[in-house]
Amino acid sequence: MAHLCLGTVQFGMKYGINNQIGRQPTWKESFEMLDYALDQGIDTIDTARAYGEAELILGSYFNQYKKWKNIKIISKLRPNVVEESNSAEKIVMEECKNSLKRLCIEQLDGYLLHTPEYIYKEDILSALINLKQQGYVRNIGVSIYDLKEGYAAIDTGIIDYIQLPYSILDQRGIKEGFIADAKKARIKIFTRSAFLQGLFMMEKKSIPDYLQNTVPYLDIIESVLNRYGVDKVSAILEFVKCERDIDFLVFGVESKAQLKENISKASHMSIPLECIKELKERISNVENSIIFPSLWSNGKRAK
Repeated sequence: MAHLCLGTVQFGMKYGINNQIGRQPTWKESFEMLDYALDQGIDTIDTARAYGEAELILGSYFNQYKKWKNIKIISKLRPNVVEESNSAEKIVMEECKNSLKRLCIEQLDGYLLHTPEYIYKEDILSALINLKQQGYVRNIGVSIYDLKEGYAAIDTGIIDYIQLPYSILDQRGIKEGFIADAKKARIKIFTRSAFLQGLFMMEKKSIPDYLQNTVPYLDIIESVLNRYGVDKVSAILEFVKCERDIDFLVFGVESKAQLKENISKASHMSIPLECIKELKERISNVENSIIFPSLWSNGKRAK
């Protein structure tokens, strides 16, 4: 069963289609959420250079409270950054060291490529191996959208971590056998987008025109959950957590109240297996325009 990993994109920037507080949390609010998450036993945190102030907030927190020693931090190479330099080795090393400096730590548990296509570039892979050999990171990996980059990562034989979307609407990783294949290669799996940037929690009347094609799927999900008497948050979390080959469920929050709810419901699961089975059977082959948030409004991949 998957463990919880706290995602921090909301700490560093206003994020998500259903941002309920209308802003990013203050640093004080982020510190309070970190306090609560750590006190509840969450020991893995996901961040990235691309997440606005997130690394700086985490660094300030750990430097002030000295709690980082038992915490595993995963960050990511800034998207499209290698094109800014003539040397992949140099830029990857500089970017990693800068993340460590912002985070006020000496070693990352994981460092991932945030540009999935970099998995095809030998010089970038060599730079990742160098980071690991020099002790700046313990594990190297890639954050993917399409499974083809995931299979390319498996084929390299050097990747430790893969992060990918997985949710009720996006079941590709399990149904197409990718996650099982990655586990056979001894790769640790992190899944994100369980709430699909908050889309699952939106009132139908608030869903924008360019996402109206999601409504029939949301209606199916709602009807299944109502029949089994299951609340939406519990179902969203359990759907991911029940997969034995998923190691970590990465989830983000905007407020301490939301964090408390997610941790509580993730810790007290009572979802009928029949409900999970029916959701898997009735939701399939969802188009990329729905499951890839980067395609929602402008057809371009998010930076």
